[in-house]
Amino acid sequence: MRISEISSPDLRQSLNDPQSHILSQIESSIKDLERHSPEPPSPETLSSDLRLSLTQLTSLSPFSNSVKLQIWKLSYRLWNSCVDLANAAGVRSSSAAPSGEHAKLRHVSADLLFLAADVVGVPSPAFKSASFFYKTGLIWHDLRNFNLANTCFEKATDLTSRIDIGAVIDSEERKLLLGLNIARSRTAWEISDRNLAITLLNRSKSLLFGCAENYKALANQYLMFGKIVLSKNEVCGVNEGLKLMNEALDLCEKGLRIVKRLDETLALKTLRSKTLRFIAASHLQRDEFESVLKCVRVLRDGGGGDDHPSLSVLAMKAWLGLGRYGEAEKELKGMVVNKGVPECVWVSAVESYFQAAGVAGAETTKGVFFGLLGRCHVSAGAAIRVVRRVVGDGVIGEGPVRAKVVAELVSDERVVALFAGEEVVKERTTMHAILWNCAAHHFQSKDYETSAEMFEKSMLYVPFNIENRILRAKGFRVLCLCHLGLSQLDRAEEYINEADKLEPSIACAFLKFKINLQKNDHNGAITQVQVMTTCLDFTPDFLSLSAHEAIACHAIPVAVASLSNLLNFYSKGKSMPTTEVTVLRTLVMILTQDSGNESEVLKFIKQAHKRLLELGPDCFFGKGEVGRRERDWLAVNLWNIGTKTGKERNYELCAEFFRLASEFYGVVVDGEVEGNKVMVCKSLILTVSAMIADEKQRKATLLDNEIKQAIELLDRAGMILKSISSGSQPDGDEITTIEPNFFFIYTLEAYDLHARLNIMGSQQLLLIKNFAASKSCNSNYLLQIGLHASQGPRSNPEVAAFALNTCLSILLASPSPDYQCVALAVRKLISVSAIHKGDADDDDDVHGMFKQAYRIMVGLKEGEYPIEEGKWLAMTAWNRAALPVRLGQTEEARKWMKIGLELAGKVSGMGTYRACMEDFLAGFESKFHCHDNAESRSEVVINS
Repeated sequence: MRISEISSPDLRQSLNDPQSHILSQIESSIKDLERHSPEPPSPETLSSDLRLSLTQLTSLSPFSNSVKLQIWKLSYRLWNSCVDLANAAGVRSSSAAPSGEHAKLRHVSADLLFLAADVVGVPSPAFKSASFFYKTGLIWHDLRNFNLANTCFEKATDLTSRIDIGAVIDSEERKLLLGLNIARSRTAWEISDRNLAITLLNRSKSLLFGCAENYKALANQYLMFGKIVLSKNEVCGVNEGLKLMNEALDLCEKGLRIVKRLDETLALKTLRSKTLRFIAASHLQRDEFESVLKCVRVLRDGGGGDDHPSLSVLAMKAWLGLGRYGEAEKELKGMVVNKGVPECVWVSAVESYFQAAGVAGAETTKGVFFGLLGRCHVSAGAAIRVVRRVVGDGVIGEGPVRAKVVAELVSDERVVALFAGEEVVKERTTMHAILWNCAAHHFQSKDYETSAEMFEKSMLYVPFNIENRILRAKGFRVLCLCHLGLSQLDRAEEYINEADKLEPSIACAFLKFKINLQKNDHNGAITQVQVMTTCLDFTPDFLSLSAHEAIACHAIPVAVASLSNLLNFYSKGKSMPTTEVTVLRTLVMILTQDSGNESEVLKFIKQAHKRLLELGPDCFFGKGEVGRRERDWLAVNLWNIGTKTGKERNYELCAEFFRLASEFYGVVVDGEVEGNKVMVCKSLILTVSAMIADEKQRKATLLDNEIKQAIELLDRAGMILKSISSGSQPDGDEITTIEPNFFFIYTLEAYDLHARLNIMGSQQLLLIKNFAASKSCNSNYLLQIGLHASQGPRSNPEVAAFALNTCLSILLASPSPDYQCVALAVRKLISVSAIHKGDADDDDDVHGMFKQAYRIMVGLKEGEYPIEEGKWLAMTAWNRAALPVRLGQTEEARKWMKIGLELAGKVSGMGTYRACMEDFLAGFESKFHCHDNAESRSEVVINS
């Protein structure tokens, strides 16, 4: 019976005014809603007005049956208007859902009906009111306003709880009772009242009424809750989820025992299979693999033989868990022939199998994948997932095997075809990235062979178009690097030539440079160095890198060419990756590793000196300790190279290196007062020494300008020697000394060079006297100076006499004189005086020297004075009497014979000579007055 069919007397006159007024307001609002349906003007205001009117009306209860009937009719009119609104919204948009305002209007309608629940003449008013609250609660639940939904469900439950359930025979009312319990349970679950939710489901078991549909609905809810619990992957929740699913399975079994219709049986069996699959999944979560297999067997062997795609996955994972890879492989291969298996399922299965079986399952994975390719359409995304799983994380020892399988997979024409076309650009890029990263991993592990293969396969996923030209060039370059690592130089050259065709760049030029180095083609490598500097993307860093590569390959000429080109990019104020002095230092260092490169070293050192003068020490070397270290390194190496070339008798280069060493030692860097004066002085002295040695070696004569240059260098050295010997050092510095041999060399060189410019006499003597007065002087040095000054075309007897006399004085002043040197000095003094004598005074000086020699010999032990030198003195003195005897100069002759005889007496082994001398002297004395001049010619001459 419809509400409109219920007849009632017109009782409007008996209605009191407040109720009539409120009901009129409610009716007016409903009419307004009906008039503007399906688009009400302002539902927010309308719901508020109706709720306010309902509150006012509630305060006026109780109502007469006529008022209740009026309220009942208004509730239904409002409800029907809401239905119209919902239908209209559904037509406009298939995805439209009820709004909050719509739910509020429904809620007002339900409350109105509840206000007039017990109307006389309306059958089952409580059920109708409960139905409104139930449907409104469902809307609030969908809107996730669970508190209002629960309120509605509780009101509906209160309304139906007063009814005897056993007396309910209407199927819709029975359905309402079960649906209300299930809906209330769902809401309780959402507000985290899980115990109440399960309790409500358990209560619902008494509301099934032997209806298959009810069994299915309740079982489905148990299953839903079980799935939710399992989805959280909580250890404690697995048991609870399994318990809920067992409840669902039990309900399915009970339902199947009572159903009669085929469609109902099929629906319950489907739900039962679904439940069993989830139970199997829960067992899998608990690693109860035998239970999983039991569930799978039940499903497959049961009525109809369930062949759901997930069964193969569950069975395969269970066999894997039991370590029985053969059975797992059979399940996996069985999926290939099952056309009902969705792509996502078999991809997941392949991933799981390979994850468990590892590299041992790589071939099986490949076979399954190819089988699926031939059976069904496989997407590019699925191929990516399989490849990514097989590639793995590069486990040591498994990488090459995995890479081999991946290479076979991705190079198959069918797989490549999956990635063709503009619609799979993203997937193609992803596949290329996976293969590229895998190749890069193997490259870093120095597995160049595997890396090259993977890089080659990645090129299959780079289209042949202009947009990807740069990417293809990059691929060819890395392939070149791989084959370089494998020393396959011809293949490396092929790849880099292809890359150069696609994208000429500094990287291509550099790789060609590396190939030439590996081939020991130094000329080709040097040519590539020049090519690099012409590239558009060239940076000086590549020249530094080229030099390092060349040094590693011991290709010195190539390294020199690289660094020489790098030097061309330096200019004042220009920012460079390394300092110019570092480049020059490196050049010197690599060139000095092998002999014969001294000329090249000299060229770069001169360049360094030039740049030093242009930039200044602080800019060229750097400031502070860094600058000092750079300066000292160059200076010390110049000194060492100069020493080396001097030992090799390459005096021309030796002179250049020592001269430049003096320049670098003299450089003052930030924070210093002066350079290393001692090393400057030594370098200058050795420079001149090398110049003089080179002159002798060439058997040539220094030109006047060269002599003047050498004298200028010595003058600088002399000033430093003077400051050192006088101790004039800066405040706070210790007095520095120089080795005596350098002072001696300086003196000897200065003496020689001044003589060449005819600067003779007093200046040379002054030079020697200054040396004699210095602390560096000793008898040996003076002896050498005396010997040098006493011979040769530019001899200086005055200097020789001074040096030898001073030497003799020093020797005799020693506690233990070296009589060999004494004898040599005496002999040279006699020779100098004898050769350069000019008058009688000179002869007396010579006689005095013989007398001095005699006095020296007096008191010496036998043999202490060199015997041969003693014999020479005695014989020379005796023989000097020959000429006076012939000339009749008896006194002169007697003087020399006596000194000779005296000297012979001090020399052992001259007894016979001395006897002859004495006999002759006695005869000479006796005949002095008795014989004429003719007899005097019978003198004895002793030959030394």
